[in-house]
Amino acid sequence: MNASELKRNLSAAEQSCRISGARLTEKRRNILTVLLRAKTPLSAYEIADQYRVDFGEPIPAMSVYRMLDFLVDENLAHKLNSENKYLACAHIACDHRHETPQFLICSRCSKVREIGIKPEVIAALRETVEAAGYHLQTSQLELDCLCDECGRSAA
Repeated sequence: MNASELKRNLSAAEQSCRISGARLTEKRRNILTVLLRAKTPLSAYEIADQYRVDFGEPIPAMSVYRMLDFLVDENLAHKLNSENKYLACAHIACDHRHETPQFLICSRCSKVREIGIKPEVIAALRETVEAAGYHLQTSQLELDCLCDECGRSAA
């Protein structure tokens, strides 16, 4: 992510927090910066390590987890449950209504792409789950895939 994209995303994140009544503290902003710069999802420990490199001070992993919870609650970051890793929301600076996130995860290079799922697809999924006697806890989907680059090299 280039410097202007980073600045635009951080500005949008601050605005989003102001609207929701939340506060994007300096350390939360720094954690989000680490996520925005990352090429792949990161664990809390990887974030703590990168934070130390980028900002010149250590940060405990438990503090990172609390800040990640905040960022997830504010829809600025997402947790990939299958990998226990985090990534910045791909739509922080967008000004349109977001669909339910779906994550395409490359099993070779760990690159992740966030795409949206149409509400009618989630409604059909919810109906199917309820017909089976269950209740959907989250509609976030994580799909194991091969990105185009890895798919070409595998051929």
